[in-house]
Amino acid sequence: MQNYFITGTDTHVGKSVAAAWCMLHLNANYWKPMQSGLKPPTDTQWIQQITGFSHTRFFEETYRLRQPLSPHEAAKRDGIKIDMSAFALPESERPLIIEGAGGLMVPINRNNFVIDLIMQLELPTILVCRSGLGTINHTLLSLDALRARKINIAGVIINGPKAPHNREAIEEYGDVPVIAEIDQLEDITQKSLLAIQPEIKL
Repeated sequence: MQNYFITGTDTHVGKSVAAAWCMLHLNANYWKPMQSGLKPPTDTQWIQQITGFSHTRFFEETYRLRQPLSPHEAAKRDGIKIDMSAFALPESERPLIIEGAGGLMVPINRNNFVIDLIMQLELPTILVCRSGLGTINHTLLSLDALRARKINIAGVIINGPKAPHNREAIEEYGDVPVIAEIDQLEDITQKSLLAIQPEIKL
């Protein structure tokens, strides 16, 4: 039973869509360690709606921060400091999908970034990237950062309208497998995500 950390090349790159896709195809549970912004639906609430899974499949966030900002800033405005020792993997009887906040170098506190949380949890990572212009640079930089920390990269998930030339460049120059391409969907539903089959076995 394998757990995965879902991170992205940037914010709003489609991590929650990818996390929902992974949950459905792995019949997994879900945990968001840090939630910045509590206006519904939060990431956990949205993924529960899309997957249709019971609330028992979703673990409570370690930090719930009111403002939709970088965790370090949202925590500062809430008058708290995020303590890395507070993060511990929930006990799960199924594979566990963990969704990060923003990209790898988003600050958590004065000394730590999202990439440090991945290292602490010692999990293989799925990198979510866009399909369009600019994705090659952002994806290769993110892959380099993961490899510099010796983090196991399970593969990439590409979100957006298919761009075969960008996918080919990411595979070749990034030396990384594409787990799935999630094309631009008119409706993001359990059915539409289940219809997109994994290209490699997770």
